[in-house]
Amino acid sequence: MKTFWHNLPQPFFVLAPMEAVTDVVFRHVVSQAARPDVYFTEFTNATGWYRAGNKAIGGRLVKTDDESPIVAQLWGSDPQAMAALSKHCRDLGYDGIDLNMGCPDQSAIKGGGGAAMIRTPELASAMIAAAKESSLPVSVKTRLGYSFIDEWKGWLSTLLQQDIAVLTIHLRTKKEMSKVPAHTELIPDIIALRNQLAPNTLIVINGDVRDREHGMEFFKQHRVDGVMIGRGIFSNPYAFSNGKKPSRHELIQLLHTQLDYYDQYAAVTGRPFETLKRFFKIYIRDFDGASDLRDKLMHCKTTDEVRNLL
Repeated sequence: MKTFWHNLPQPFFVLAPMEAVTDVVFRHVVSQAARPDVYFTEFTNATGWYRAGNKAIGGRLVKTDDESPIVAQLWGSDPQAMAALSKHCRDLGYDGIDLNMGCPDQSAIKGGGGAAMIRTPELASAMIAAAKESSLPVSVKTRLGYSFIDEWKGWLSTLLQQDIAVLTIHLRTKKEMSKVPAHTELIPDIIALRNQLAPNTLIVINGDVRDREHGMEFFKQHRVDGVMIGRGIFSNPYAFSNGKKPSRHELIQLLHTQLDYYDQYAAVTGRPFETLKRFFKIYIRDFDGASDLRDKLMHCKTTDEVRNLL
């Protein structure tokens, strides 16, 4: 089935889902710098929402109409809960559902979600079927395997046989976390497997991609359909641009933008001011006095104090 994914330019570039990072505030900041082709939310626990409602998920599903296409990334191990939250996301106006089957966080794994799905392929298939009850395009983000690289073929084959719109592969195992270079040498074999089992499923790669220029190299060499950028955005918030290297002034103005968006959405996201502090290093760096300024910023208690220091 053709979906919005199949109408995107190739290669398309995606802002990776990152917990406590890619909320409605930071997504707007990235858009101000250089807009990705697709947005992902932080990952949201379907079981928690199913049992306790919105209070269990904070502001993870807050979005605005100007963020389309935007995909809700969900995780869990209860198909009934997944079906219910997927339908809720449809009603909220999301363009797609992505299932997190690769997160190495122990809290997710303990609940049977995230990378734990790699060890329960039948349940993973049931979770995909549950998400499809939303009638939205369903995609999966995962890793090569749980403990060993050679798990990749059996695991990815299972996923490709579920008729999903997109398969995003973080090119490491759960055990490897981000401690080793991404296994880009496997991309040709993954593409060949996709061509054999599910030619309509789009392949997105993730892991160590710095920016759009770097991602284009993978497209030219391997003809991947899409590229997902995660940690690269911390090195350059303009990562989705065509090679822009921001000036100190532009980075500081972008921090002002984040402060403004934080104030605008604080009431609906419920995020405490302290959560802003992890972002300061993105903007305040690589100039004389940057370290001292960051230290002073870390002692601030309000956005106005930050603005005064800047």
